[in-house]
Amino acid sequence: MQKYLSLVVFVLLVLGGGLLIGYATLPGEWYASLVKPPFNPPNWVFGPTWSVLYILIAIAGWRTWRQPPGGAAMRLWAAQLVLNFLWSPTFFGAKMMGLALVVILLLLASILMFIARTWSGDRVSAWLFVPYGAWVAFATLLNASLLWLN
Repeated sequence: MQKYLSLVVFVLLVLGGGLLIGYATLPGEWYASLVKPPFNPPNWVFGPTWSVLYILIAIAGWRTWRQPPGGAAMRLWAAQLVLNFLWSPTFFGAKMMGLALVVILLLLASILMFIARTWSGDRVSAWLFVPYGAWVAFATLLNASLLWLN
């Protein structure tokens, strides 16, 4: 029972933190005024997508945390979460698309390193990060396109 309580804590931390940052840095008029690439999804797509991804991130983090402490995979998981939580305030809050692109590139690299690190020891956690990596790769392209167009 206690192991599942820690899973709940991970979900609350990741999903709750992501939702809180999302609400604190809503796109607003500035984002609405930007020239968008033709592949820009409608705004309503982002909330449900990130909610599902945050749950997958939390499960992977919980699984990794249950491994021997102090491992490189857990450090990578923590690093990607910090970068993930930093992107919205950088992009939407500070309106610094160039710096946000650097953040998201580092985020994508940390996701890929997490997948590589966990692939042989915990393939489930690695696979949980695959849709996250795909979405962040798309978001990186979107960030770069917005920077280019504006």
